[in-house]
Amino acid sequence: MEASRTRNGQIPLLLIHGAWLSARSWENYVDYFGKRGFAVSVPEWPRKQGDVEEMRETAEMSAGLGVREIVDHYEGLIRALDQAPVLIGHSYGGLFVELLLDRGLGRAGVAMSPAPPKGILALPFSTLKSGAPALAHPSRWHGVVTLTPEEFTYAFVNTFPEADAAAAYERYAVPETGQIFYEAGFANFHLHPPTEVHFKNEARAPLLIVGAAEDHTVPASLSKAQYKRYERSPARTDYLEFAGRPHFHMLASDWQEVAAAVDSWLDGVLDAPVVAAEQAT
Repeated sequence: MEASRTRNGQIPLLLIHGAWLSARSWENYVDYFGKRGFAVSVPEWPRKQGDVEEMRETAEMSAGLGVREIVDHYEGLIRALDQAPVLIGHSYGGLFVELLLDRGLGRAGVAMSPAPPKGILALPFSTLKSGAPALAHPSRWHGVVTLTPEEFTYAFVNTFPEADAAAAYERYAVPETGQIFYEAGFANFHLHPPTEVHFKNEARAPLLIVGAAEDHTVPASLSKAQYKRYERSPARTDYLEFAGRPHFHMLASDWQEVAAAVDSWLDGVLDAPVVAAEQAT
């Protein structure tokens, strides 16, 4: 890659995890992209610290944590870097990547099975079912929601053998703030919700949206619907879709294929002339 680099010769890359997961969910990608020469960091959402086990014990600290606070947190981390980083996000982390790019941040962004921003009107039944633990009970909207093993399996690892799904739950699942589901779920009823993206923004950095064909939480049709909303923007937007993958495809046995495709796309955009890559000030 010929792109400009940090002082230690590496391009910074931030991995942003999704809901009901922690930074640990990126462990395969940390290793992969670290070996590819990126300076990889995986910061947690605000109010979260420690490992998965500690997050389960301190879950109430996330009560009321919303989209804007999370995105502001990542914006602060990005602005502290000496150059604009590559951003890769999964699920809600993918939505946060879209929001950060819309703010003029990042050299390039990858949104993997991204939670939908405002403007995506048709939500598949499986998406509603996956979000039901948080949305079906108004008392949880501003509290903290914990998935059962069965709910986690349906939403994240529906293609896994039973034993592997159970192991994934034990290693990766954490309680989550209900606020983000409330904000995203009712975004289309508000004028300027925190999940609003300016799809026609011509100044943002290149964006790749990745869809997973067996994803229950963000079906590929939902990822592709987001891609279609960006079509009127002159800023580069691309779409890749992978068969047989569940929502948590970074953990699937064939995760390297997706990682390699993302890596190849990054090679192309990072070698291209810089248009909107300089970090906003």
